[in-house]
Amino acid sequence: MTQKTTPAISPVMRQLSAYIAAALRRPLPPAVTEKTKHHLLDTLAAMVSGSRLLPGKTAISYVKTLGGAKEASVIGTRCVTTAINAALANGMLAHADETDDSHAPSLTHPGCGIVPAALAMAERERRNGTALLRAVALGYDAGCRLTISLNAYEFREDGHSTHSFGPMFGAAAAAGALAGLNAARTRHLLSYTSQQASGVSCWMRDEEHIEKAFDFGGMPARNGVTAATMVAHGFTGVDDAFSGERNFFVAYGRAPKPAELTRDLGSTYEIMNTNIKRWSVGSPIQAPLDALLDLMREHGFKADDVEKLVVRVAHQGANTVNNRNMPDICMQHMCAVMLLDGTVTFKSSHDARRMQNRKVLELRRRIELHGDDALTKAMPSRQGIVEIKLRDGRELRRHVKAVRGTSDNPMTRAEVDAKSYDLLAPVLGKARARKLCDAVWGIEKISDARKLRPLLQT
Repeated sequence: MTQKTTPAISPVMRQLSAYIAAALRRPLPPAVTEKTKHHLLDTLAAMVSGSRLLPGKTAISYVKTLGGAKEASVIGTRCVTTAINAALANGMLAHADETDDSHAPSLTHPGCGIVPAALAMAERERRNGTALLRAVALGYDAGCRLTISLNAYEFREDGHSTHSFGPMFGAAAAAGALAGLNAARTRHLLSYTSQQASGVSCWMRDEEHIEKAFDFGGMPARNGVTAATMVAHGFTGVDDAFSGERNFFVAYGRAPKPAELTRDLGSTYEIMNTNIKRWSVGSPIQAPLDALLDLMREHGFKADDVEKLVVRVAHQGANTVNNRNMPDICMQHMCAVMLLDGTVTFKSSHDARRMQNRKVLELRRRIELHGDDALTKAMPSRQGIVEIKLRDGRELRRHVKAVRGTSDNPMTRAEVDAKSYDLLAPVLGKARARKLCDAVWGIEKISDARKLRPLLQT
């Protein structure tokens, strides 16, 4: 009789599963703790503001039909449902708009998948604020490394959605840690996540942003929490989905590098390399708005003084934001708003009616957008160049390489607070918005994640 042999578990899987299982017991460095608070608040603000946008409303109305055990709350509502359903809805809320964070090396928006999953599981398991914070930081470490291990740019060229894969593993890692899974069960968690991994980059053709909100936030959060709750319930699975016969990396990637999953774990925290958007608009529009604001402050010109404005960004960015019918992802419109108002707010970037305003339309006729070969290849990505010809003959130019809010030019706590408050106050009211911001800055004082509910419900 042939004795059955258990396949060997790779060093990568052993290290990664042990790291995830021990995450809640491992203190974060002070700088990482602070940065994680920035991203937690930024994503909560995206959820709250997203609850009033079409993708958010659609997600909320759907989840309300599902019922289920009262484990976690749906942001911006009084609905309490299962952790899986809450993660789905809140993930879509978090990417209902273009205000959530992004991680350039992995081509992902990590927060919209990871934070909803972590929050739902923290509520389900009644974890404290410190545990929630550590789980969120863990999710960024696992999720961002996942698409880096697949070579994110090649992965995208092959038609896969980096935005769905990485955040799904990040959500699973965060949820699994909060569920208290040990290293052996964490290996099963990663196998169930691998089985759910999916994402096709046709989301680029989604005009109403509903499927995109699901692909970027709702699906990764839901699937990560699903994997964690199933394994916590006792589901068993493959001990190492990342190595051996027919493994995850055989199915995905041209020349994958599994070692990237554990590269510098515990010393390099990917949340430190993650960007927060200064402006509540699409990523390609960030650099031009920074450039415009800098030039306006430096040279003191107004919209009427502009004869011609030329914007240059990477080709993919130009294709994404060229004369779109949604204000916050339309380059020409948002540049016109910046010129007219001297700033951009969440309200102004979502005022669809203003796209028909006579002054805005007249100004847009003087704005050109071009894809640029050099900027397409440039690193860091999302750079932008603004060239302005004024009616008095002056010609101005500004090249923004490090967008405000990126890891190379990070926002301060005060700036993140101001942005978040601007998103929160219209929905929660000024007093509750202030209390929520303060609660996140002092998250270590919260003994049970459910104590955040009164600040997040309406």
